[in-house]
Amino acid sequence: MLEVLNVTKKYGKVVANDDISFSVNGGQIAILLGPNGAGKSTIIKCISGLLRFKGEIKLDGYDNKSIEAKRLLGYVPEVPAVYDLLTVEEHLEFIARAYRIKDDEYERSLLERFELWDKKSKLGKELSKGMQQKLSICCALVHKPEVIVFDEPLVGLDPHAIKVIKAIFQELKQDGRTILISTHMIDSVEDYWDVAHIMMDGKFAATKLNESVSGDDKESLEELFFRITEKKSEEA
Repeated sequence: MLEVLNVTKKYGKVVANDDISFSVNGGQIAILLGPNGAGKSTIIKCISGLLRFKGEIKLDGYDNKSIEAKRLLGYVPEVPAVYDLLTVEEHLEFIARAYRIKDDEYERSLLERFELWDKKSKLGKELSKGMQQKLSICCALVHKPEVIVFDEPLVGLDPHAIKVIKAIFQELKQDGRTILISTHMIDSVEDYWDVAHIMMDGKFAATKLNESVSGDDKESLEELFFRITEKKSEEA
C-alpha cells in the first residue's frame, strides 16, 4: 500500500505540489493525469525518495526514506538512467545483488519479454532510447517490488513493448501489487486503471473511480480531463 499524506514540495517560491494526499491499495492501479508542469513527476520523485518535501509518504506503513520502504519500491523514471559501461545483463545482475536476491530465470524472462535477451552483451551507451527505457523497466521489476511507480513509462517504447508493459500492469495488479502510473497521454491508460487523479497546478483537480465495468460511468475520463484542462486554459 502507498500512502501520500499532505505532501507539499516547493522550488523556491514555486509550489510544485500543494498539500497532496491520496492512497493506492494493493491490487490497485492508480493513474496521475495532467498536462506538462502539473506536478506529476514531482510527486513521483517525492515518493521515490529523490526530493525533500513536507508531509509524509509511507509504503506498507514504512516511511519512504527507510531501508524497509526502499526494499519494497520499484521506480521507472521519466528519463532512463542506465550505466554506460554495464551491459544489459550486468544491469540486472547489479540490481539483484543490491537487493541480495538471485533469480536468473526471472531476469532472463524479463529481458526476453522486452526483446532484450539478444542484446544482453550490449553496453548501456550502445542502446537506443527505446531500449534504455525497456531496460529501465526491467531493472525496476527485477527484485519483484510490492509498490511500483512508473513515470511516463510508455514514452519511446515500440508497439511490442507497449503491449508487454500493459500485460505486466495487469499481472502486477492480479498479484496484489500497488501500481502508480504518471502520464499525460490519456489514450495510453485505456481502461486498466482503478482510480485516476487529474492534476493541475500542483493540486488534484478531480479524482475519478473506474466505473465503466458497472455501467455507471456517466462521464468518461477523457471528457473529464478535457473539461478541466480546457476550462483552465479559458480562464488563463
